[in-house]
Amino acid sequence: MRDDGQQAIGVPTLKLVSIGFALVLGLKVYLSSVLDLYSDEVFYWLASANPAIAYSDLPFMTALLVGIGSNLDPGNTLTVRLLFLLLGSSIPFLIYWLALPLTTRQQAVESAALSLCLPLGGFLGLLAIPDVPLLFLGILSIGFFERAVRTNKLPYWLATGIFVALGLSTHYRFFLYPLAAVLFLTLYKPARVYWFNSGFWVSAAIASIGLIPIVWFNLNNELSSASFYFVNRHPWEFQLTGFLHLFKQAGVVTPPLYVIFAITLWKLYKRAKHQDQVAAMLFSFSATNIFVYLLLAPWTDATSTSIHWPLSGYFPLLIFLPSILRECYQWSSNRWGHLIARRLIFSIPVLGFTGTIIALVGVGTQAYQLPLQTLLGTNVLSNKMAGWKPFAIHTTALIRQRFPREQPVIITDNYYTAAQIEFAGLSNETYTLDRDKAVRDGRITQIQLWQKDESGLSTALNRPALYINEDSTLTVPDKHDLLGVMCQHVNSIEFIDELNLFNGDKRFSYYLADRIIDRASQPNSHSFPCPYPPRAWIDYPEPDAELSNTENIRGWAYNEDIGVQAVYLVVDDQRIGRTQYSIRREDVVDTMNVQQDPNAPILGYSYSLDTSRLSNGLHRLAIEIENLQGTSYRYGDRVIQVSN
Repeated sequence: MRDDGQQAIGVPTLKLVSIGFALVLGLKVYLSSVLDLYSDEVFYWLASANPAIAYSDLPFMTALLVGIGSNLDPGNTLTVRLLFLLLGSSIPFLIYWLALPLTTRQQAVESAALSLCLPLGGFLGLLAIPDVPLLFLGILSIGFFERAVRTNKLPYWLATGIFVALGLSTHYRFFLYPLAAVLFLTLYKPARVYWFNSGFWVSAAIASIGLIPIVWFNLNNELSSASFYFVNRHPWEFQLTGFLHLFKQAGVVTPPLYVIFAITLWKLYKRAKHQDQVAAMLFSFSATNIFVYLLLAPWTDATSTSIHWPLSGYFPLLIFLPSILRECYQWSSNRWGHLIARRLIFSIPVLGFTGTIIALVGVGTQAYQLPLQTLLGTNVLSNKMAGWKPFAIHTTALIRQRFPREQPVIITDNYYTAAQIEFAGLSNETYTLDRDKAVRDGRITQIQLWQKDESGLSTALNRPALYINEDSTLTVPDKHDLLGVMCQHVNSIEFIDELNLFNGDKRFSYYLADRIIDRASQPNSHSFPCPYPPRAWIDYPEPDAELSNTENIRGWAYNEDIGVQAVYLVVDDQRIGRTQYSIRREDVVDTMNVQQDPNAPILGYSYSLDTSRLSNGLHRLAIEIENLQGTSYRYGDRVIQVSN
């Protein structure tokens, strides 16, 4: 590497680029094969099993790509992600193709290398998500549009129209690409001549075909899809937290690279003012994708707009990023000398590439829950992409054991558990009571169209059912409400099993229903005890309390429809005694609106704990509630300090 500023300063050579690409690709392939499907991915798989030109949250492209891959080997997570892996891993080659006519071959290679140093960009392809085809088609659209404007050749105009149409068939966010092109042709005076170019209008006509899926779905479904994205998803009220958008973006891009991107954007703007057409075009595509989300951040759903949505705005900047890094090197070397300047500029792609590896490894930790829990503890790692294989094995065994004669329909509390069940091949008759996440994710309309929501149970009357709750994602009141709904749909139901994975970080409860009934015939009542979970509280001690001598452990517990048989005190996972469950608690009856517990108002318990039986130091204290059906539940786990 030379110090003259004219060669690659701090930018990897072709050999290093190849090594970096191979490392990233290898990690993606491995993780794609060992990680379970994310909730979004398994929904797109479910969509692929129900082909349509559009769905409630997306047009057809993502589901089509998932379907093509999954058909190669059903039930294999790697094949589900295969086409996304190919498209995402091709991004460096597309950047090279986009840059080659605009810069030197050396800088085009460097631009391709830098795409691996943009953490969210290098991450692309690991997951089967719409961002992958969106960015792939977006870069192709920019490249062919640039060539069409530069050469005015019809094949380039045709290719531009085709890839824009495909992009519009991928996601609503792709609209920013044609919007950026329109802004360029309108605001950049020398480009206004193309409004009178026949090739442009042919391209626009082809591109408009991509609107058909979105328009078709919305016209046939009361604009539910558009309403979700542009109305219901966002609060549309000013929030100061929206200004954190800049800092979040700097964090996920890496701060040094974010600063260089800002400098590059400013340089492109200055060149555009001096009639540099390429700079004006790339500035338009970049600024549109970055500033739209920046300006809307205080009014929109911050959890969505602050991470991956502006990603499309960074890729056009990669074309001129190598030349900007050279300018930064020259400026730094004049101030601090060549050695410091070289290290400073070299650290920018190194830090970015490290961020890419960290992002991949961070997601990959989900495949190693138990070993990592010994180091990190519980409730630290995400398990959204873990545990579904043992869940499928356990559920399969349970179905064979408890339903030997007739396969049950399967009902779940959320749509992604239902989709995981179908992906694993356990059943294609799944339904969900999901009224929360499905609405938040804009998928409730689609679930209703597939008749996999609560209303779809009318098509399965008199069939036995297995109801599954993912307890680790529910609060006790949520689970209580869902079981209340479930009890209205069945003749009888009982708790039969539970599954605890990763030391309780992922938990499921299983319930057997003898048959599904017509809810219209019994709209507001059920004639059997509904297996509600108990609800309880430990009034004393509070978490982290210091105990000594003899302490009175007290609180309350109740179980609607069933009643509590006994409450036990548990210390360090061992029952140490049965509490006195004999205290009147009218306050609990009134506050918690207890209606059907047969013990009410005798809901309070107490236990005299002699702490001298315990060693000094930290201990885990909880209660175990046994209801009148003999089912036990652990509750209120907390750490206490014994100091005698």
